[in-house]
Amino acid sequence: MGIPLELTLEQEFSLKVYEEQVKKLTLEQSQEFVLELLRQLMIKDNVIKHLIKENL
Repeated sequence: MGIPLELTLEQEFSLKVYEEQVKKLTLEQSQEFVLELLRQLMIKDNVIKHLIKENL
């Protein structure tokens, strides 16, 4: 089973909505947004690793 590396049409739409919102942010807001996004991605990685470990 191949891993889908493309966005769905719905995801592409959401990305465009986020793009429009991000364009309105100040530099400070953008930096805070990026840091929060990275924090959430790290948590997501931890959850995935935990689930994989629990199922092996």
